[in-house]
Amino acid sequence: MTKRALVRWDGGMHLTAEASTGDRLEMDDDAGGRGFRPSELVMVSLGGCTAMDVISILRKKQQVVTAYEVDVSGEQRPSHPKAYTDVVVEHRVEGDPLDPEAVRRAIELSATKYCPVTAVLATGIARVVHRYVVHNPSGEYRADVAVTGPRGANVAGLDQG
Repeated sequence: MTKRALVRWDGGMHLTAEASTGDRLEMDDDAGGRGFRPSELVMVSLGGCTAMDVISILRKKQQVVTAYEVDVSGEQRPSHPKAYTDVVVEHRVEGDPLDPEAVRRAIELSATKYCPVTAVLATGIARVVHRYVVHNPSGEYRADVAVTGPRGANVAGLDQG
């Protein structure tokens, strides 16, 4: 299964992203302030991924959830690349009846089996290929630039040991 996103530059540092579903979101830097910061979306993705898993599992366990939120916080390195070094995911669940063991197990299954965002962050299994296509009056130019992750180069500035 392939997921796609197209990110378009709108000027300044403002970007518009469109998923293959047609859904859109805006990104910007601190100065522009007209959207998410790209690194914030990693936390948003993690929270959304695990929340969908947990709600689905709790429904299957016939648990009654009346309120649910996921608070995700991540510490980033101060130097480039500002990779996340520690992430905390706190699930806040209310309901009646709501069995704490069912909640614990639902979170465990999300974290260890179902959530692909957790898997990418926790295991570093993603191989990322960076390439370009340039169009100018002379023609079209294409090339791969870097491959990082498994079977690729390490990211400069990160201890891969």
